[in-house]
Amino acid sequence: MVPRYARPAMTAIWEPEARYRIWFEVEAHATEKLGALGVVPESAARALWDWWATDPVIDVPAIDAIEAVAKHDVIAFLTWVADNVGEQARFMHQGMTSSDVLDTTLAVQLARSSDILLEDLDQLLAAIRRRAEEHKYTPTIGRSHGIHAEPVTFGLKLAQAYAEFDRCKKRLAAAREEIATCAISGAVGTFANIDPAVEEYVAEKMGLAVEPVSTQVIPRDRHAMFFATLAVIAGSIERLAVEIRHLQRTEVLEAEEYFSPGQKGSSAMPHKRNPILTENLTGQARMIRAYALPALENVALWHERDISHSSVERFIGPDACITLDFALARLTGVVDKLLVYPERMRKNMDRMGGLIHSQRVLLALTQAGVSREDAYRLVQRNAMKVWESDGALMLLDLLKADPEVTAALPVDELEDRFDLEYHFKHVDTIFARVFGEAA
Repeated sequence: MVPRYARPAMTAIWEPEARYRIWFEVEAHATEKLGALGVVPESAARALWDWWATDPVIDVPAIDAIEAVAKHDVIAFLTWVADNVGEQARFMHQGMTSSDVLDTTLAVQLARSSDILLEDLDQLLAAIRRRAEEHKYTPTIGRSHGIHAEPVTFGLKLAQAYAEFDRCKKRLAAAREEIATCAISGAVGTFANIDPAVEEYVAEKMGLAVEPVSTQVIPRDRHAMFFATLAVIAGSIERLAVEIRHLQRTEVLEAEEYFSPGQKGSSAMPHKRNPILTENLTGQARMIRAYALPALENVALWHERDISHSSVERFIGPDACITLDFALARLTGVVDKLLVYPERMRKNMDRMGGLIHSQRVLLALTQAGVSREDAYRLVQRNAMKVWESDGALMLLDLLKADPEVTAALPVDELEDRFDLEYHFKHVDTIFARVFGEAA
């Protein structure tokens, strides 16, 4: 975790003290149910919860010192708790294995992280929708291969982003449900030394579902799906970030990141206004995507369990969640304050002499009885003159002067094919599909 790219609420979930607090709750709830089943004295859980009620400080350095000798983190924690609670603590961890605590805790952390990420997506979606509605009919050029294609609106560009992030939200909600599982099943998942009722009780108390069948661990396909979902969200972040970066290029400059008073763009060139936020988002997206591969590789553990996944998850659990939280918040800020230049959009759209209307002329010629091959040839030969003149010539003028074209299409019908508003007649339909009929 890099503090520069971290926010407090998400970071807090992954702090050592927070992890140890979840460990305690898992152990105490399990002891409570074991007491109700008569496996251990009911006084054991009372002693644990009475001590917990004093809001004890989790002494992380003390636990670390014990682990330095024991070489086992869960044993170090249990030893520290026993030193503080006293004799009744000996009934903790009855019939459990370390992974029961570790995997259930990781599930809690990932579920809580998901809740923050889902809130982040809600805020991003709200910002995108507001700006989409603001620019619903702002004309701009659509590009394919980076080349002018046909007109769209800036609102449609943002509506596409909204639909994509709405899908991201649905995927994350499903991934949260899949990852939020509890396993308290003992050494190889057979419940030989602990009743399944304990697992059910702990799951209920921790807000988790029961893992239907575990080995010594919760199956890692769940985790692979979770981190893959975060990677897809990161891809969507980068897609919108790259679009904004391209739009901010000097030669385009149809939109740009907000440039605050006193901000500097370059240490050498005072004129620079660089898309640093969206470039930063591209870099963060690369990191988040990188965490998906080791999560996939964690699926194939040896037999009932090895610990090759453990070190991986100590990295990717906090880093992926913390980085994605930061990235979503940063993108929300970029969208919210994005500077949009409709006049520059119109200027760019008009700079190539009306080439963007070529398809309408092609279709009109075919509907007038010209073969598609001939219609394409007639339009292209005039369009290439405009292209090679860098927009100094106008396509409509050349078409009007082409006798083969005017023999099929009268001038007034040609002029009709250069109507910009024609391209926007279904904007309402698309917005209704994305945002609902109220849009």
